Amino acid sequence: MFSRDSLGRAQFGWVEYIIQLLIVLSLISIAIETEPDLSTEARDWLDLFELISIALFTVEYVARLMLSRPARAYGCSFLGVVDLAAVLPFYLGVGFDFRSVRAFRLLRLFRILKLTRYSLAMQRFRLAFIIVKEELVLFGAITGILLYLPALGIYYFEHEAQPGNFRSLFDSLWWAVSTLTTVGYGDIYPITVGGRCFTFVVLVIGLGVVAVPTGLIASALAKARQAEDAES
Repeated sequence: MFSRDSLGRAQFGWVEYIIQLLIVLSLISIAIETEPDLSTEARDWLDLFELISIALFTVEYVARLMLSRPARAYGCSFLGVVDLAAVLPFYLGVGFDFRSVRAFRLLRLFRILKLTRYSLAMQRFRLAFIIVKEELVLFGAITGILLYLPALGIYYFEHEAQPGNFRSLFDSLWWAVSTLTTVGYGDIYPITVGGRCFTFVVLVIGLGVVAVPTGLIASALAKARQAEDAES
């Protein structure tokens, strides 16, 4: 598979720094575009920079695709998909003036994931996710159950007392998410004794929902660092 090493780090290391800088500048330009009082000239310069960025990102993607053996190995990989997502929104929006197409511009934020290719720390973080992916999938399934059951429980406790706030299970799911994640926006809250007692239990469970994946990732990061040190 095509990699940074296959290009030759001694010869092409400066290319990586340029691409990293380009990614950061591209993200900054996206932020600047949101300024409401931006002059027409400034927007023209931002559009020009966007074209240059897209051209360079496209060349990088095509080069990696052509040099990969097989090309499908890179194209279907995580980094290949990220590289494609960095340029695809531009081409999807070319020639169209539909409001719905503007949503594709949000996908430009995927460019920040391109930094995972060039940052050793980000690569280590990615390796940590790979190490605990099975545990995270299992925990995700358990979290889904833990979201559904509290939503169902609070619905039966509070529906009659607050038919406007807990109209359905979907409204209750919003409460369950904000409660289990310990955010607690306060827009929907229980007023019955049963609902408050049930909320106390859900809050205690919510502390574990936040803490468990944090512990898993921290442990995996330590393992990834050890593996990296062993290879070096």
